[in-house]
Amino acid sequence: MNNPNLAGQDRERTNTVLVVDDNSGVREMLATMLRNLGYRVLDVPTSEDALILIDTEEIDGFLFDIDLGGTTNGIDLCRQVRAREQFEVTPVLFITGGDEYLHLQPALDAGGDDFIAKPFVAALVETRLRRHLQRTHYFKQVQEMRRLLGRYVSDATTKVVESALSRGEAAEPEVRDVAIFFTDIRGFTALSEELDPLILFSSLNQHLSEQVDQVHEFQGYIDKFGGDGLMAVFDGDRHEVQSCLCALDILERAKSFGQTGPHRIRQLGIGIHTGPAIVGNIGSSERLEFTAIGTTVNLAARLCGVADPMSIVVSSDVRDAALNQSELAFEFERNVAIRGLKKPVTVYTLIRRETA
Repeated sequence: MNNPNLAGQDRERTNTVLVVDDNSGVREMLATMLRNLGYRVLDVPTSEDALILIDTEEIDGFLFDIDLGGTTNGIDLCRQVRAREQFEVTPVLFITGGDEYLHLQPALDAGGDDFIAKPFVAALVETRLRRHLQRTHYFKQVQEMRRLLGRYVSDATTKVVESALSRGEAAEPEVRDVAIFFTDIRGFTALSEELDPLILFSSLNQHLSEQVDQVHEFQGYIDKFGGDGLMAVFDGDRHEVQSCLCALDILERAKSFGQTGPHRIRQLGIGIHTGPAIVGNIGSSERLEFTAIGTTVNLAARLCGVADPMSIVVSSDVRDAALNQSELAFEFERNVAIRGLKKPVTVYTLIRRETA
């Protein structure tokens, strides 16, 4: 006997198949055949019964008679099943007789995957069902892999890879106008000597996770993590304004936790600069990283370095681009010397404008 668990979704759980046929003899024959093959089988005579079951049962495959009795035939039932997100890729096989081959194209158009002709041959039923369960299993594995990779790879990188797959080659680097945003924890080295390593790691992970969520909320993406901070890129509409609003939200959330014990890890400095950057793949043929590089990135990192604890330092370019935003205010204009640049750079401290 074949083990349907090896062909289905989960080696820990027997795959469940729902058989829907108004002919009790056909239904019982298929149910017995499938149970002998190792499947868990549910069988009902009408589409109405089937729709009740799929709300309460975890079903891995469907066998529908095309010409069901009742108010809904097998093709309509297939459409209703496909409309439910959890069954978008679940195999649907139609049970057909000689006169019903005329309905095969509409059945496949409705979302059906295959058909099983009467009279049934156990080996054919098992082979076709197993093949479609395997296909669904592999698809869900890929989806889960994409979900997990999304926690390690930025959305921008994922889009680049998808584009490369569709075009057959990696996209060329391009110059984009972006806002670059760096965060950094002040006094992290001293904290690492004072706090228990597990407490430190847990606190840092929670803090960075919150920053990631806030960057995504303001339509930015994470370019990279830098130990106790991160680099984010904003390249959509109003990217300077979005980066400033995001920085303020991150800083205000950090302040809400207080600054004692492990929460001292929220002593942030943030730097933002805007301008052209080269965005593309960098590395070797074996290992690539999709990133932004250039003077804009370097200056943003330097501004983060000169920011006092719990403050946001922005360049005059950011200030000029976001000056008319009612929520933003820029104060304490000064010139600072930046390593690597011959002339001082004019910077401002970003705060949220108080409303009357």
